[in-house]
Amino acid sequence: MSAKSHFEFWQGRIDSEDGDLGKRWHQALSSDANDTELALVGFASDLGVIANKGRAGAKNGPNAIRTALANVAWHSDKSFYDYGNIEAKNSLATAQQHYADAICQCLQQQKYVIGFGGGHEIAWGSYQGLHAHLDQQTKQANIGIINFDAHFDLRKPAPDTSSGTPFYQIAKHCQQHALDFQYTCLGVAKTANTQALYSRANTLNVRYLSDTDFCVDGAKSILAEFLQSIDHLYLTVCLDVFNAGIAPGVSAPAALGIDLKKVVELIHWIGQSQSKLRFSWRLADIAEMNPAYDIDNRTAKLAARLVFEMHQAMIAQS
Repeated sequence: MSAKSHFEFWQGRIDSEDGDLGKRWHQALSSDANDTELALVGFASDLGVIANKGRAGAKNGPNAIRTALANVAWHSDKSFYDYGNIEAKNSLATAQQHYADAICQCLQQQKYVIGFGGGHEIAWGSYQGLHAHLDQQTKQANIGIINFDAHFDLRKPAPDTSSGTPFYQIAKHCQQHALDFQYTCLGVAKTANTQALYSRANTLNVRYLSDTDFCVDGAKSILAEFLQSIDHLYLTVCLDVFNAGIAPGVSAPAALGIDLKKVVELIHWIGQSQSKLRFSWRLADIAEMNPAYDIDNRTAKLAARLVFEMHQAMIAQS
């Protein structure tokens, strides 16, 4: 992992008159990985985006998220550790494996983990890390994936893997290991997915909700049954699921998009459902942050807000 300079992005306001209750994220950052509840890991990659014929620049996404998150208010009595960035320079598969190793290491340390992308090729690395962690515990655990995304990302490699192939790769991995492929995609745009992708999603028994039908009750009705059927949850948010007005800094801006408030409500409902529906949620990530196309840091601030909400939701029942 490259931790060479990522600490420099954790700068922000200090309200010393308020003591510990006035902390912001940059003040909750620990220099010691021990005794922290949350681990952050960056995946600095746009190799998958480029392979998917998208706009380059997402490799700088993790540090843009750090900069925006640094000044956000901290609402916990514990601290977090930043493991820095895994950089994808030449080989995407090698970088994904290194990122997966980092995710596995953090999960082995009993931490909540949030990944910062980078293109949505981060998802293959995140899944591999969670699977490796559970495999080391000799558990045949059922992993479920919730993806807030305008795209299914179920493309077949053509011939290379990309930001558009991660969930197809996961489906193939599940088939090879006799595991159920449990995948729900919320916010799917019909304009961004071909008939071939819908056919593949249906063949793989993917649960999904379109951007035009997206609502809290509709999502809950899909997710309640889904969450009861899994043991461990991996949740990922692709920033292109939101309207380009609030998320211009992505590879493929959305003309329509889904409501941020509804996504936040669902994230908290998922967190609160862990005990009742008997699943564990310790891994999440943000994908497709591309600061090269951001306007007034809108997308970075959106990503930071999502990280804040994810953290609060994940620890709700800890």
